[in-house]
Amino acid sequence: MYSIGELSHATGVKVPTIRYYEGVGLIEADERTEGNQRRYSRAGLERLGFIRHARDLGLSLDAIRALVALDPANHAETHDIAETHLSDIRARIARLRRLEAELLRIVEACDGGPGHDCNILEAFGDHRQCDHEH
Repeated sequence: MYSIGELSHATGVKVPTIRYYEGVGLIEADERTEGNQRRYSRAGLERLGFIRHARDLGLSLDAIRALVALDPANHAETHDIAETHLSDIRARIARLRRLEAELLRIVEACDGGPGHDCNILEAFGDHRQCDHEH
């Protein structure tokens, strides 16, 4: 059995986060000591590792909750969750690419020198003179 500190050390998930995950029902302590300290089994350690990896991939807690509640044999639902997340990621990437192109256009229009109209400020609605010397 693992203490919450050992679980934290083994997974890199901070103790308050483990407590939060327990509070929202993603993980639960297998038992408590006489001093009311949480104790987790190997399965708890593996569950927390799964949750951390899923969070690193950007899955929401709701998606993780859905995944851990699934019957492991239900591949269709697991696939649907992953496919939905992939679609969300692709949309986010497309938005970031548009943002990158716009920022690149704005930055290339301003050489960073003082005394000229700054397109960066104009792009954000401020029409002051560009003065990069602070």
